[in-house]
Amino acid sequence: MITQTPNIIFKNQDLLIIDKPAGLLSVPDGYNPQLPHLRSVLEPIYGSLWMVHRLDKDTSGIMVIARNSNVHRTLNEAFKNRDTEKTYHSLVFPAPNWRNKDIDLPLKIDADRRHRTRVDEKHGKPARSICEVKKYLNDGALLEIKILTGITHQIRAHLREMKLAILGDSLYSTGLPVPPIDVPRMMLHARSLIFPDPITREKLNFSANYPDDFRQAYHTLKLPTSPDEVF
Repeated sequence: MITQTPNIIFKNQDLLIIDKPAGLLSVPDGYNPQLPHLRSVLEPIYGSLWMVHRLDKDTSGIMVIARNSNVHRTLNEAFKNRDTEKTYHSLVFPAPNWRNKDIDLPLKIDADRRHRTRVDEKHGKPARSICEVKKYLNDGALLEIKILTGITHQIRAHLREMKLAILGDSLYSTGLPVPPIDVPRMMLHARSLIFPDPITREKLNFSANYPDDFRQAYHTLKLPTSPDEVF
């Protein structure tokens, strides 16, 4: 049962900018449509809403939702034409042996029996993720990822090709070292979103703070691994 509702970062007659909590679906579940999702939680308060994009259930962070069909259509075009900037922060393991990585590899969704997205040079769609290590941690790192495309599970699949996984992501971590700590969910957070105002075309820039579970995992990974490191 969902106990946390989205934090409203900004609202006007056209838009809702929200900070989605982990555990809440962006869209109705295909198998159990009665499960809470963004529209079912927010429409009783704000009226009819139109979904522009989505985050995985376990992913927290920034989203924009349209409040009328015209704005929905305009924002859909902006996302389709890549006139947006989507930045994610993630806790990954093991620690990358690089500081920056431009991952430009085609991806195919539902590529195996577990419905994972995989790199597929022949049948995959173009996908690009630009990664930067913000902080090296014990057996891991805080990673910033800017995605220039929007393939399902793009970040998870691209990181797995680099022999990395997001902390808490059991689906894409098979064959990698044991995670350094246990966490309650996948540590992926949509940190910021830049997109054109659907009316004025001015660039809007919104960000969402780390949720408590992400912050706790980050500080746990920062803790020294031996008494000598305390000093």
